[in-house]
Amino acid sequence: MYRSMEYGDTARVIRPTDAVEYRLGTVTDVRYSTPHTTYARRYTLRFPTGDERTYPAANVRRATRADDRAALEAALTTAAEAVRDACRIAHDYDADLSTGTASLLRRLVDLATLRLGLTLNPANPTRPQLTRNQDGGDQ
Repeated sequence: MYRSMEYGDTARVIRPTDAVEYRLGTVTDVRYSTPHTTYARRYTLRFPTGDERTYPAANVRRATRADDRAALEAALTTAAEAVRDACRIAHDYDADLSTGTASLLRRLVDLATLRLGLTLNPANPTRPQLTRNQDGGDQ
């Protein structure tokens, strides 16, 4: 079922082109295709930087802070896996590089644990569970 976003809803640009568009925006204006329809044609989003930009409805999806957390958990898990693999390669390549990479992995694990409560086991990070809203909810 299609349901257009309303004023105050939070949304994200589907294919961001710059740093501002990666942020969560708030819908400040909705333009409809005709005066008597609920099908939105364009949305204006205000970003935390104060920028306001207008996008076609097809380029914007509904998103919440919970979606941000899920995306952050997935990104940190992916990063931990990549740094873990780099640690294994660096171990045979260069001792100093191995020490620095291991330190980076330790800091990444500590950050995820302390700030998000996410448990990353460097030997085998557990992928976070996808939520229903992570793909844009009921759009």
